[in-house]
Amino acid sequence: QVQLVESGGGSVQAGGSLRLSCVASGYTGDTYNYYRMGWFRRVSGKEREGVAAIYIDGRTAYADSVKGRFTISRDNTKNSLHLQMNSLQPEDTAMYYCAADPYIAYWSLLQGSRYAYWGQGTQVTVSS
Repeated sequence: QVQLVESGGGSVQAGGSLRLSCVASGYTGDTYNYYRMGWFRRVSGKEREGVAAIYIDGRTAYADSVKGRFTISRDNTKNSLHLQMNSLQPEDTAMYYCAADPYIAYWSLLQGSRYAYWGQGTQVTVSS
């Protein structure tokens, strides 16, 4: 059973930075390498939003709202996923979730409904 645990959330002022991490477990051998990974966020009362995702070959996808500010990366040697968030704005305030799936096509990476495994989330709060 794949398990995802996020960390790195917190409170920052506008213009600041945070780095989120997600550690994955429950994989056998090098199967993590074949999992598509993504970051999603949700604000209470709003729909979940795909923020950034990374394919098995390293190709990435970003929501327009975070392009140029956020960078997603993965370390297959440590079964980990990261999201470097710079120039944070109050509208980035949300619960951030890590997600994984072994089958998603590249063009569907930011569709949360496609992902089978989810972490519990880490809160990011940006004050103005």
